[in-house]
Amino acid sequence: MANKLEITLTRSLIGRPEDQRVTVNTLGLRKMHQTVVQEDNPAIRGMITKVAHLVTVKEQ
Repeated sequence: MANKLEITLTRSLIGRPEDQRVTVNTLGLRKMHQTVVQEDNPAIRGMITKVAHLVTVKEQ
């Protein structure tokens, strides 16, 4: 596994359930096409899995 993950919000949160909105915000994403770098750990991987249809992930 990589040490860091680059996560980009690629789809809008409009009309999405509240739990998906909270998960995206917890990842540190606030705006469309914003990219954040997070540590690669099981908790972050679980959040990415939950909103995989909204984000793009690149390993560093």
